[in-house]
Amino acid sequence: MDQRLSLITLGVANLTKARKFYVDGLGWKASAASDDAIVFIQLGGIGLSLFQHDALAEDAGVTPGGASGFRGVTIAQNVPTKGDVDAALKQAAKAGGSVVRPAADTSWGGYAGYFADPDGHLWEVAWNPHFKLGTNGELILPPPK
Repeated sequence: MDQRLSLITLGVANLTKARKFYVDGLGWKASAASDDAIVFIQLGGIGLSLFQHDALAEDAGVTPGGASGFRGVTIAQNVPTKGDVDAALKQAAKAGGSVVRPAADTSWGGYAGYFADPDGHLWEVAWNPHFKLGTNGELILPPPK
């Protein structure tokens, strides 16, 4: 199997509200492939899609569960500076999300904080001095040893 991630789909309770948060609030651009049932957003080399929670469970062939509580998954965005971490958390809160862990210095030498979108999906925003970012903001990890 190729070592690649193409798309992250978030199951949301209200697609209109989720679109308002990500597109209107965060200023991310919805793709022309979006329609009334799904929103696609280009995030560097991968895509983010927003899809009704129960419809996503049906598509995967699983029973819908509750959307509350920790899901065991976080999504992260690395940014070029510490100030960018603070700015992103502020924008997420202004857009209707909630800061669940304010930005602070980390044990690994970076600076990071977390916000939750209106459905409770957790996003880490981090400045990591050990990872490079490409010209389009894409994460460049150190090569395998």
